[in-house]
Amino acid sequence: MTTTTPAAPAARPASSAPRSQPRPDRGAGPRSGLLTALTWVLAIGFFFPVLWMVLTAFKQENQAASDPPTWFFTPTLDQFRAVIEGGAGVYFANSLIATGLSTLLVIALGVPASYALAIRPVKKTSDVLFFFMSTKMLPVVAVIVPIYVIAGRLHVLDTVWTLVVLYTAMNLPIAVWMMRSFFQEIPGEVLEAASMDGAGLLRTLRSVLMPMVAPGLAATALICVIFAWNEFFFALNLTAARAATVPIFITSTMTSEGLFLARLSAASLLASLPVVVAGWVAQKQLVRGLSMGAIK
Repeated sequence: MTTTTPAAPAARPASSAPRSQPRPDRGAGPRSGLLTALTWVLAIGFFFPVLWMVLTAFKQENQAASDPPTWFFTPTLDQFRAVIEGGAGVYFANSLIATGLSTLLVIALGVPASYALAIRPVKKTSDVLFFFMSTKMLPVVAVIVPIYVIAGRLHVLDTVWTLVVLYTAMNLPIAVWMMRSFFQEIPGEVLEAASMDGAGLLRTLRSVLMPMVAPGLAATALICVIFAWNEFFFALNLTAARAATVPIFITSTMTSEGLFLARLSAASLLASLPVVVAGWVAQKQLVRGLSMGAIK
């Protein structure tokens, strides 16, 4: 009787796969340091004009116009007093009214339009969006004459309400374009459920959809505010003494006596503060909104 001994278990072959070696840090090295230094140089180069404007705003006129430039000086608020005493309050009030009302109208009109294009796109949706954006390609100088004639016939020249209407028409296309992209970021089932609830559509928009697109709404509103606040051409040609805005006031620093650089810098600094403060307050929503893919 032949007995068979059980075969010894075969030895497990050693793994031939090489162990993963830690990758070298590609960020460390002379190339990374060079890119970092170049980035800082570019950043300082772009920011330096803003820094120089801030410094010049606290100088006297003779220091602002000195050659070579005056680097060390005693700061003064004389230029800000001159700007405020020169009637800047009226110009700022006109800009706040025109910018605030036009932005509210853009949001009120743009949100429903962008929601409709996102939830129920028509056959020619791309053509509709292209038509919206094509209105931004029309040079403003090409339409200023008919707009001036119409405003004159309606007796609305030199009024803030004319600027409100024009700023609304100017910013509405880009608001619809951006907000549609934000609505498209919402899951499809949420949009479908909101569209099916016809009785509570407004409630659904307010309680469900609007919180989801709040970052995009903040980004869109801030862009509209910047465009309206900085608009110059319409304000220059359609306003005079009563409805002139902040950009028009800044040009008042250029007189027949010359250019007052220190006063110009002070006026420019005051004019930029509202937009800077608005961006700082909404910075979290703005970053989230721009990262949602507002412009695809």
